Amino acid sequence: MQISPQLFLYTLLALFSLFSSTNSATHHNAAKHHRKPQIHNVFDVDPSGKGHFKTIQAAIDAVPSHNPQWTFIRIKKGVYREQVSIPRDKPFIFLKGGGKDNTIITWDAHDSIATSATFSSYADYTMAQDISFVNSFNNGTHNRMRPALAAKIQGDKSAFHRCGFYGMQDTLWDVQGRHYFKLCTIQGSVDFIFGASRSLYEKCTISIVENLHKGPGYITAQGRSGPRETSAFVFKECNIVGKGKAYLGRAWRDHATVLFYDTFMTDVIVPQGWNAWNQLRFAEVKCCGRGANASKRVKWANKLSEKELKELISISFIDGEGWLRNLALNIFGA
Repeated sequence: MQISPQLFLYTLLALFSLFSSTNSATHHNAAKHHRKPQIHNVFDVDPSGKGHFKTIQAAIDAVPSHNPQWTFIRIKKGVYREQVSIPRDKPFIFLKGGGKDNTIITWDAHDSIATSATFSSYADYTMAQDISFVNSFNNGTHNRMRPALAAKIQGDKSAFHRCGFYGMQDTLWDVQGRHYFKLCTIQGSVDFIFGASRSLYEKCTISIVENLHKGPGYITAQGRSGPRETSAFVFKECNIVGKGKAYLGRAWRDHATVLFYDTFMTDVIVPQGWNAWNQLRFAEVKCCGRGANASKRVKWANKLSEKELKELISISFIDGEGWLRNLALNIFGA
């Protein structure tokens, strides 16, 4: 169905804050690009049967393969116990919930990082807003913690706004591609943000929970494997809170790259800050809070040049060609 004027306005207002951080130059460049596709299909998910579908996966399954236009899937408030996957051949899907505390997708698969994710997205141009993705396995009465993913994001040019990602070990596998997370909450204990994507986390809450292992956990395990790769995790204006103790990160690959910029850190961060070796690019700039005290940090933590810093904290780090701004322009044909 074609999108109604009322839904058009609602969606425009909902997305305004997501794209507000892009600069005018990016907007100007994006405006030069073609302005299709627009929203074409609107599906409602309601477990009571009052919508088009009772489950989220059924709505995704109804999207045609290689669809050239956006599908807007509105998800009614509630807890959805299902494993949800967007296949590679279904780009341009926008999932809209009723708030991350009110629209929850939960599952409890575990052990395999390839198959345990509650939510998996393999397609380019995936968007989600006001939804939480939960893997509940490690919250149970198990003797040991196991890999149990809340989300696996593998497609390129994907954005998440006011979403929650809740787990304990390997919560968010940020696999590859360019990704934007804004005003999201990501919870875990061990390697709970990991992968080799080029991602900007802006104004997010990083929540550390106590784990079943003895000793501190790890927020990040970044997987950049070569010096010419461009993947990195950048945390900008975030808050790190929670219980227990954790390192800011450790390496998953030899050239792991992580930056925390203008981020508030409580004393959940261990004084050393990082657990790895010295050829990596791990840095903190303009951070504050008791956990940001640099006096006992590992000596090899990197100092970035002014040029390097500007490149990493700019929206162009992930949006050099204007795809993020174009998400709004393409949807609305503005």
